[in-house]
Amino acid sequence: MRSKKYIVFVLLATSALFACNSNNKTIELRDSTQIANASDTTAATDLAFKNDTLKNIYASYTNLKDALVATKPSEAKAAASSLATALKGFEGCESAANIANKISSASDIKVQRAAFTDLNVELIPVFKHAALTAGTLYVQHCPMANNGDGADWLSSAKKIQNPYYGDEMMECGRVAEEIKASNLN
Repeated sequence: MRSKKYIVFVLLATSALFACNSNNKTIELRDSTQIANASDTTAATDLAFKNDTLKNIYASYTNLKDALVATKPSEAKAAASSLATALKGFEGCESAANIANKISSASDIKVQRAAFTDLNVELIPVFKHAALTAGTLYVQHCPMANNGDGADWLSSAKKIQNPYYGDEMMECGRVAEEIKASNLN
């Protein structure tokens, strides 16, 4: 009887792993971005922005993302409130500020994570066009988030730390895009 339970457990664990990596593009991207030194895949890059407001927005965004990764809704509320304040003064980010306010008023981690999807739809394009003067931002993607529709987030580290699932599926995802510092500074 125990061996049947073990086999069922192994099958479920394997299917979850394959579900997270079922997209052939995912496998290709992981293979093409492997780095010889394993510690390089976990190290965050030092980011610098030409605009201090963007630097503050990204710092607040990172605090929110990290709270979601750690599944800490009260910390996510505080970080989202800080992000909303930072976004209010940045032209074109009014909708993102409203979404951050929604996250800050939610106590349920699932509600916060769902709104984080919408927040990233607003903020990722901002950072794609930001004057990044040093470092690399990674646009990361989880295919299972948002009820299987997938969702993106930003990170300054290549290693996947999934804010949509936290400990449930910490490493589910892939690097979808790299935003590198411009040499036109």
